[in-house]
Amino acid sequence: MIKKISLLSSLVLSASLLSGCGQAQAQDAPVYGTGKAAVALNDVRTRLPEDEIIYFVLPDRFENGDPQNDTASIAGGRLKSGYDPTHKGFYHGGDLKGLTEKLDYIQGLGITAIWFAPIFKNKPVQGPSGNQSAGYHGYWVTDFTQVDPHFGSNDEFRAFVDAAHARGMKVYMDIIANHTADVLYPKECEGQKECVYRSKADYPYHRKGGVDGTAINEGFAGDTVMTAENFAKLTDPTYAYTPVTPAGEENIKVPAWLNDPIWYHNRGDTTFEGESSRYGDFVGLDDLMTENPRVVEGIIAIFGDWIDKYGIDGFRIDTAKHVNPEFWTRFTPAMLERAKAKGIDNFHIFGEVYAHEVDPGFLAQFTKRDELPTVLDFAFQVAAHDMLTGKAGTHLFGKLIDGDVLYAGGEATARQLPTFLGNHDMGRMAHMLDKAYPDASEEERLARISLAHVLLMATRGVPTIYSGDEQGFVGDGGDQAAREDMFSSQVASYNDNRLVGTDATTAEANFDNRHPLYRLIAQLSAIRKQTPQLRYGRTVLRASNEKPGLLAFTRGDDDGTEVFVALNMTNEAIKHNVEVGMNSEVFSTLAGQCPATISAPGSVAVNLPPLGYAICQAAPQDKK
Repeated sequence: MIKKISLLSSLVLSASLLSGCGQAQAQDAPVYGTGKAAVALNDVRTRLPEDEIIYFVLPDRFENGDPQNDTASIAGGRLKSGYDPTHKGFYHGGDLKGLTEKLDYIQGLGITAIWFAPIFKNKPVQGPSGNQSAGYHGYWVTDFTQVDPHFGSNDEFRAFVDAAHARGMKVYMDIIANHTADVLYPKECEGQKECVYRSKADYPYHRKGGVDGTAINEGFAGDTVMTAENFAKLTDPTYAYTPVTPAGEENIKVPAWLNDPIWYHNRGDTTFEGESSRYGDFVGLDDLMTENPRVVEGIIAIFGDWIDKYGIDGFRIDTAKHVNPEFWTRFTPAMLERAKAKGIDNFHIFGEVYAHEVDPGFLAQFTKRDELPTVLDFAFQVAAHDMLTGKAGTHLFGKLIDGDVLYAGGEATARQLPTFLGNHDMGRMAHMLDKAYPDASEEERLARISLAHVLLMATRGVPTIYSGDEQGFVGDGGDQAAREDMFSSQVASYNDNRLVGTDATTAEANFDNRHPLYRLIAQLSAIRKQTPQLRYGRTVLRASNEKPGLLAFTRGDDDGTEVFVALNMTNEAIKHNVEVGMNSEVFSTLAGQCPATISAPGSVAVNLPPLGYAICQAAPQDKK
């Protein structure tokens, strides 16, 4: 158990900070940094990606602004409309109107950019009989041209974007190029629980029914010859399976070209390994043949249209690693060009490349070979998890930072990688910490998740908050178990959770701007906005260990203005001498408990309580 935690001093904020947690702050226009680094908060177009603090939200689980769209006007019960607020796998009623109404709450947290799960029209319900669920999450798209009616209308989306921009907040859309909804199914797999992947070697494009089958697609030179002339010779999609469209769904997809099976791989389910990772159906979802120039052009037209019409500020790309690299080398420049023509010079694109290790090299390949501008920093998430749960020592942070040079563009690109503690797929960091420390007191639980957010907000990259984390949401694991409602929930498995930092449950609405985690994140956001080193500064590892303990690093150059960050990952107080820049002589406290001065040139004595932290602004003696 913890011996002593000086948490209150870390969480008590100044009156000026707290007064901005609601609507008052949304009316202000604070600046980022000073001098050349100063950028007005409401100057959306000039901010760089690393200037942002992102809030990720599932619209269905945030706020129900219009109950009339809960069923999307679809009759027949939950297996038709997808609406069942008592079931964690169905629509609950959140929508764009509700999200727009809560922009003041989001901005009070210090958020400058909102990334939301896909809002395109989805297949309401899919899955085998007895195991159906709904498309509330947005990843089962049937119509890429309109907002899902469960969430509202295209006009309401425009209103949301305009309202966000009026507050100086950017809007990032979540997009999918890898697949569409599960409409096509292989005739040979009908009635089976899974459809085994059929490889290109066993079922080549030139033989119907396998290597010994009837010759088809004569003259097709294979999918590595990515020209329109070559793919015009691929006319029969039945080389591996016979794709079938259910009656009544022949024209369900929009744009209409998406309804033709020839634009899909049709090879069965992916195993997430080897060839099937790119060519197989992701849990049955129809896998697009992104090698085909017609598909490339069609997807560029789809998502370019959203930029042209609504002036959005960036894309998060779902399942990016499951798409062939050549697709991204055409798609990304096209999107950046469309954005620039719209006056959006700093359009932020980040791909989802799911990873389970601290391996920056694995992530970096997608910025070089695939030429994606940035990717979600799963390596940071793994490092944070392993250090905070005691699975690994703080030396893991060094492995993360040392890998920054591997990205295309090096450390400058690494500073634009969205960093995060948990998400709607893997689960929340609070749940991971509860698993690692099941006997922790309530005070310790709050201290540990607070420390996690200090690490997130002080590290290079673009901090990304998963909605609900600021209210102490914990969840019960990943996927549906981590997708709690911010408004009053009717899901029993959500409502029995023990939240962090509050006596509330998810059975009541959780938009409390006095919650200690909300206040801490707001404080850290304000510090980050006013401190250029935390956004642009290089990272220098100053102290770490192969066991859980002290992590210390500086942000910025050794010119006397670096920011010193120290975190204690243990339940024991730490006293330790740590190297700093030779020009750093005195320190002012930005957060936590900072030393006042150096103990010798280039050295500072760190004294942290259990699970304590310090974010300290250095200065030369004569500039204090």
